[in-house]
This record gives sequence, structure tokens and C-alpha cells, in this order.
Amino acid sequence: MIMDDRPVNTLGYKITISVLIIVVVVLAYMLMNQKKEVVTITQTTNIEKNELQSELDSLLAEHERVKAEYGTLSDSLLEKDSIIRLKANEIKKLLSVSSELGAVKQKLFQLQMITKGYERHIDSLYTVNRKLRQENEKIRTDYNLEQQKTADLSKDKEQLNEKISGAAILKAYKVTATPFKIRGENKEKITDKASRTDKIKVCFTIGENKLVSSGYQRFFVRIAKPDKSILSRGPAYTFQFLGQTLQFSAMETLNYEGEASDICTYYEQPAKANDLPKGHYIVSIFTEDRLIGESSFDLK
Repeated sequence: MIMDDRPVNTLGYKITISVLIIVVVVLAYMLMNQKKEVVTITQTTNIEKNELQSELDSLLAEHERVKAEYGTLSDSLLEKDSIIRLKANEIKKLLSVSSELGAVKQKLFQLQMITKGYERHIDSLYTVNRKLRQENEKIRTDYNLEQQKTADLSKDKEQLNEKISGAAILKAYKVTATPFKIRGENKEKITDKASRTDKIKVCFTIGENKLVSSGYQRFFVRIAKPDKSILSRGPAYTFQFLGQTLQFSAMETLNYEGEASDICTYYEQPAKANDLPKGHYIVSIFTEDRLIGESSFDLK
């Protein structure tokens, strides 16, 4: 076997190895740069996601604030509110699973437009509602004023009717009572003695009053003895007064025509009656619905 003792040429190997080392170094450098770019892109994406999430949260918070500010008025926009919540949930899902932030930004922009439209709509409703409230308040105020005017007119009418009713009342003036002793036929003598009194003459004047309806009026005279019992000629001498049956001592009828009129009437002691008691007597003049005059006298 023949051995070649010539020296081996290693230059080619060295060049090849050097080239391979350079390639490896370049590839390692490129790999490192790519990793940095991936990390940078990931960090940037996360920052953008956080910013978009923050923007979405702020948008929803503002939407809730608007709803709270307008109170029950927002109940009329429940359908729009549901759309806003649905769109917000879609954006949240995209932010959690997708790195394509372009679609997220587009949907977020659409949501912003929807919420702005919601605010304009609810503000318009508030303006209309406020105008209606103002109109209703004016109507209510006008109604209350009319009610007050009606009440005032009714009160004035009632007061006027009371005045007219109060004015349309007969009154008896100059009421006098004179005891007499009968001395023979058609002879009378004034007395102040209880034992001598046979009859009592009561006179009075009915005042002028044009407000009282013309027609026949009955006047009842009640003479109360000192013990408050009424002088009367019998059980038939009664009249109805405000639902009560009262005794009377004498009665006269007058065709009243609004002019002042003088009336006199008599109470006569029944035959065989006991002497009148001594003391203070009260004379009262009544119509069928009112006490219209009083006087008094004393018997010794």
C-alpha cells in the first residue's frame, strides 16, 4: 500500500466552517430581533386593548349616568338600551379573543354613534316632557284659579243670599203690654195689680220691609208668667214653630204689603180663672218661623 505523504489542504474546510458560523450568528440575531418584535407587538396590542376596554367602560358609565339623570323617562327607550348592551357585550368578547383590533375599533365607533343618538333622543323626550309639564302646570293653575273664583262667587252669592234672607225678615218694634181691669160693659181701666187684671192689651209695630213677600202674615203673642208658663185660653191655642208645638196667648192676622203697620191684640183671662200671680211678665211676638220682638211688664 502506497502512503501519500503530501500535506492535507484544510483551507476549504476552514472557509466552510467560517461561513456556517456567520450564518448561524446571523440567524440567531434575526431570531432574537423577531422575538423582540413579537414581544413589542404583543405589548402594543395589549396596551391598545386596555385603552379600548377603558374607552368602552367610560362609554357605558356615561350611558348609565344619562339613564340615572333622566330617571323613569329612560324606560321609554328600553329597546335602544338593549341594543347598546348587546353591542357592548360583542366588543368585550372581541377584546378577549381577538388580536384584530380594527374590528373592535369599528364596532366601538358604531356604539359611540348609537349612544349619542340615545342621548339626543332622550334629551328630546325630556324637552317635550318638560314642555308638557309646564303646560299641565299652567292648566292646573288656571283650573285652580277658576275653581277659586267659582268658590269666591259661590261664597259671595251665599253671603248675599244670607244678607237678603237676613234683610227679608219682619221685625216688631214698640212692643207694649198694658194690663186692664174691666169695669162694666166696654169700660176698661189700666191697672198694675195682679188681682185686678182681667185682660192684657199688647200693641206693636211691624216695620217696613220691601224684601218681604206681600200677603197674609199671622202674629202670635206669648205672655210668660213669672214661673215661665204661658198665659193661654185653652189647649187649642197652639201653633207650630220650627217643629215644636207652642202655646200662644193671642193671635192677629195682617195682610202685609211691605209698609209699616200697627197691630194691637188682647189676652183675656178665662171666666172663673184664678188671679194672675204677682211678678215679672215677658211678652214675645212670633211669626210662624221667627221671634220678632219682645217686651215685659210687672204686676204687683
